[in-house]
Amino acid sequence: MSHFPVQYSTLSAAALKMFIEDAYGLKLITCKYLLRGVSDTYIIEAIDNKYILKIYREQHRSAAEIKGEIELLNLLKDNGASVAYPITDIHGGQLQNFNAPEGIRHGVLFSYAEGVPVIDLSDEQLKTIGRQMAKVHNITSTITLSYPRREYTIETTLTRPVEILEPAFTDLPDEYAYLKEMADKTAQKLSAFDTATFSHGYCQYDFLPKNFHFDDKGDLTFFDFDFAGKGFLVNDLMSFFVHFFMHAHTGKLTDAEANRMFNLFIESYREVRPVTDEELKSIPYLGIGFWLFYLQFQYEHFDDWSNLFFGSKFVKDRVGLIKAWADKYCEF
Repeated sequence: MSHFPVQYSTLSAAALKMFIEDAYGLKLITCKYLLRGVSDTYIIEAIDNKYILKIYREQHRSAAEIKGEIELLNLLKDNGASVAYPITDIHGGQLQNFNAPEGIRHGVLFSYAEGVPVIDLSDEQLKTIGRQMAKVHNITSTITLSYPRREYTIETTLTRPVEILEPAFTDLPDEYAYLKEMADKTAQKLSAFDTATFSHGYCQYDFLPKNFHFDDKGDLTFFDFDFAGKGFLVNDLMSFFVHFFMHAHTGKLTDAEANRMFNLFIESYREVRPVTDEELKSIPYLGIGFWLFYLQFQYEHFDDWSNLFFGSKFVKDRVGLIKAWADKYCEF
C-alpha cells in the first residue's frame, strides 16, 4: 500500500539520537522532543554537554535561508558575540538532511544556551543586554551574508501583511478597516523619517526574553535567530521594547518603571554603539510593523505550526493590542 501524502511529520527522537551520535561522534544520554513551533526543537543531553537540535520545515525555511542563519551565527561567534552557535559534524558540515515522509527536512545542531530566560529583569541584566546587543550590531552592521535572508521594509511589515491577512477578517470588517488605515498611516509616518541615516544590517527581529538566557554567573547567551533578516538595527531595540509594553499593559510594571528600565538598557547600548534619537522615535511605528508581520506569520502557518489559538477571538484581541500600542506611543 502506498503512503498517503503527509503535510507535517514529527521525526522520531530515538532515531535522531542515533543519527546525531553517528554524525557528530557524540555519546548521547537522551534526545527528547521539546516543542513544536517555528521549527521542531529537540533537547539533547550528552555525557558532558547539552545541545539543541532544530528540524526546519521547507514551508518556513529553504535550505539556502538556513545556510544564511548558519553563516550569520558562525560570524557572530567568531567575532566574540555571545550566541548559541551551530555544531560541526565529523565531516565538517553543519546542515543535516532528513528524508521525512513529506520530503527533505533540514536540521541543525546548536550549542546549548546555559541558564534560563528571565522575564523580570534586574538593572544589571538590562545593562548586560544593552551592551551585548550593541556588540551583536557592531558585527551585523558590517557583514554581507552569502545566502538570502528576508528583508524588513514597509512592504514586508505593513503593506503585504495587511493584504495577506484580509481573509482572516471576513467576520471582523471593522477591525480590518482599522488595521488597513493604521498600516497606511504608519507607512506615511515612517517615510517621513530620514531613514538614510539609520543603522542598517542584519537584525534578529525577535529580541524578547524568551530568546536569551542568563546563567548563574550573570552571563548572557542569545539564541533563536530564525527571523534574522536585513533591516534597520533599531528593529531589535523595538522588539525588546515590546517586552516592556506587555509588562506595563498587563499591570506587571508601571509605565514609569517600564520607561526607566528601557532607558537604562538604551544607555548601556550606547556605551558600545550609537543610536540616534531619531531612530528611537521610530520605534512606535516600527512596532506596528512588528505586530502585523507576526500576525501574518501566524495566519500563513496555521496548518503547519499547530497554532490552534488563531481564530476570530485571537485576531480581534490582537487588533485590540495593536490599538493599545498605537494609542499609547504613536502620533498620527
